[in-house]
Amino acid sequence: MDSGLAKRAVRGYGQPIMDTADLRIALFSGNYNYVRDGANQALNRLAGYLLDQGAAVRIYSPTVPKPAFEPTGDLIGVRALPIPGRGEYRMPLWLPRKVRQDLKAFAPNVVHVSSPDPVSHEAVTWARKHELPVLASVHTRFETYFRYYNMAWAEPLMEAFLRRFYRRCDALVAPSESMAQVLREQRMNYDITIWSRGVDREVFNPGVRSLDWRRSHGIGDDEIAIGFLGRLVMEKGLDVFSDSIDALRRRGVPHKVLVIGEGPAREWFESRLPGAAFVGFQAGADLGRAVASMDVLFNPSVTETFGNVTLEAMACALPVVAAAATGSESLVEDHVSGRLIRPGAVHQFAEALRGYVESAELRDRHGAAGERRALDFSWDRINRAVADTYLRLVRRKPGRS
Repeated sequence: MDSGLAKRAVRGYGQPIMDTADLRIALFSGNYNYVRDGANQALNRLAGYLLDQGAAVRIYSPTVPKPAFEPTGDLIGVRALPIPGRGEYRMPLWLPRKVRQDLKAFAPNVVHVSSPDPVSHEAVTWARKHELPVLASVHTRFETYFRYYNMAWAEPLMEAFLRRFYRRCDALVAPSESMAQVLREQRMNYDITIWSRGVDREVFNPGVRSLDWRRSHGIGDDEIAIGFLGRLVMEKGLDVFSDSIDALRRRGVPHKVLVIGEGPAREWFESRLPGAAFVGFQAGADLGRAVASMDVLFNPSVTETFGNVTLEAMACALPVVAAAATGSESLVEDHVSGRLIRPGAVHQFAEALRGYVESAELRDRHGAAGERRALDFSWDRINRAVADTYLRLVRRKPGRS
């Protein structure tokens, strides 16, 4: 598609054509750059794309003295407190007068909220008062977190809370069709489109695999490395991962575990995986090398709405064993590029892993299929879809002059 055509949208018959450069987006995030995760990296990429297209973007998010990375765009700090039990994350509390004045002076024509926190609630109220369209992006399945902290009884309450929040928005974007379907079934909103995720093929590709790097972490050339990639927090399915590895070990299947990531549950995870190679947080080219140096990715999480780690592993030509849940279901084709297993089915996970450990031909065939699938995910094309959604909402609800 022609790039000029791709970014143009007609506001209505007889009205001037509006394009991406005319957008003024106020973006509200609970974590834009102070802790690195897939959601905020996607938001920063989106902001970069919009700025490159000539749009104005202003971000409102909690800030810390030493963030994980520099923000893309103008970042305005909002007041926040550490979340109890998860002090690395902060809860935005309210929009003080100074921030409201900044928001008014910026004069957005669309508001984007990316987390259902108190500040985003205020932002939605502000936008509705000024008859501005609101787009909400869904990045994680918050309601599922309670399962990992012995509070499953609270899941319906959280789902009701989320429904109230998302129904006040004009539209939602979800990172996968499987997640969009979940949101429809939960009656979160009736206007839901896809904002997928891209992968940087210069960073994630099979050519950056390094036997020297593997050896430096105690992984022999002939050992099959089963990888985990992500923040080390319980909601990533660390218990299912470690139980499945235990089951594989009891079957007498030789393997090595490679863990990429940091988080508050690292000590617990290390105690459950004796002999595993924990390489800590990796970024950029180092991350690409670490992922490509696995032999299979094991992702048992059910909280992802897309599964960035799954796509990154596929781009490195790795087969993926994943929970049959939102995100992974939209990426992995069962028995073609990996295995999709019922969430929590430890023994089935172990058997799927065993197949890849014992068959180089299966690893190669499914890894190649995954790499072909990863070629579909271009960041510019994906972020252009969000810009088109903004334009559609502005056309439908032009707001006050």
